Amino acid sequence: MLDTQPEIVPGKKLSAKVAGLYVASSDDFQTRAVERLELGFDGIPGDFHGGQTRRSGGREPWYPRGTEIRNERQVSIVAFDELAVVAERMGLAEIKPEWIGANLVIDGLPNLSMLPSATLLFFAGGVTLKIDAQNNPCRLAGRSIARNARMEDQDAGSLLFPKVAKRLRGLVAWVEKPGVIEAGEEISVRVPDQWIYRS
Repeated sequence: MLDTQPEIVPGKKLSAKVAGLYVASSDDFQTRAVERLELGFDGIPGDFHGGQTRRSGGREPWYPRGTEIRNERQVSIVAFDELAVVAERMGLAEIKPEWIGANLVIDGLPNLSMLPSATLLFFAGGVTLKIDAQNNPCRLAGRSIARNARMEDQDAGSLLFPKVAKRLRGLVAWVEKPGVIEAGEEISVRVPDQWIYRS
């Protein structure tokens, strides 16, 4: 018998804008700026994180490392304001989206990294992305930041990033409806109902 129901926070619609687009080569997670992104059901063609499946890693300790699983990490999304907070915490002037393998910078959404799973991003040009989860900060991205920012102690920098960037590292998403995203494009954001599950 259900004695109590969790409080349900109704969903909402928000608006945002594309502030930057980036793509990686197939052999390096660092990205470079582009004016448009072509997306298919495999993600971004040729991108380091492209593909319908991927190999499991440290984020999935319940599988043997290297197990083929669904790729819900096709697109990495960040916000400039959150990167600025992380940069300040690391004692840096800036952290560029390219350094941490971002594909998309979104402007106009406060607390971007806190958008819940299943949030839908409808781009004016027709693309739809579905948010999977927060992108947990890792040492690999920290090492890239430390190297690109020319930090004096790069080992310390690679360790510092995961500590100070928690819940500020952005989101990962997958392509629900393919197409092309252009720089400056408007985005309609549909946040689903939210609740805290307690057994």
